[in-house]
Amino acid sequence: MNTELMITAVLIDDDKHLREGLKALLERYTNEINIIGEAESVKTGVETLEKLQPQVIFLDIHLSDGTGFDILEQLAKGKTKYSAYIIFITAHEQYALKAFKFSALDFILKPVDPEELQNAIAKIKEAVGKNNSYDHIDLLLENIRKKVDNFKRIALSTSDGIHLFEVSDIIRCEAKGNYTEFFIKNHKPLLISRTLKEYEELLTEHGFERIHQSHLINLSFLKSYIKSDGGYVIMADNTTIPIAQSKREKLQELIKAL
Repeated sequence: MNTELMITAVLIDDDKHLREGLKALLERYTNEINIIGEAESVKTGVETLEKLQPQVIFLDIHLSDGTGFDILEQLAKGKTKYSAYIIFITAHEQYALKAFKFSALDFILKPVDPEELQNAIAKIKEAVGKNNSYDHIDLLLENIRKKVDNFKRIALSTSDGIHLFEVSDIIRCEAKGNYTEFFIKNHKPLLISRTLKEYEELLTEHGFERIHQSHLINLSFLKSYIKSDGGYVIMADNTTIPIAQSKREKLQELIKAL
């Protein structure tokens, strides 16, 4: 085995059985992730990460002496910040799950599902080695500290790194198979490896509306609604977006309420 191609990882969870189970699953589904350390608390977690600086961290939210967020807070205050792909392991925390999604961080629900883990492994292989700054972790901590369900910024992970944007600057999103293309004010389009449905769930409460199977638009950038030719809208960037017949009535109601 060529160790130069190995991805280094640390497991932080206060449940030894879960750590053992996760290691067994990783060994079964990939030979490219090398577990170089383990920890079971905030204290030992911070010490292990500062010493080993792995490329990937499997991090439990609830630890015996605090939370996984406490570890990130301490690392953020440390002398050196380093980029790592973080996968949280959690049993619930619905608020936190949404914060992860807005911050381009992955999570695995307990009990660990092999299919979820394989999806996470695929993302790890794609992300490790890219220019992922610490900014997306700062965004997660910012959202967690606020404890309000109103995320103003979103981190989008592309093949060349992670990019942070104001939600209010997103003009529209378009489905491209299992990918989503983002059209953002004063920025080139970005292709993200997540489905439009996932972003619909995140952005609907921020003034976005799915007006077609392939299109999610920010109503703030809606310029014109044209009833002819089956119905379509013109956005602020002058793109023309079709409206599904089933969506016309609701869209008209939303426009009246603007």
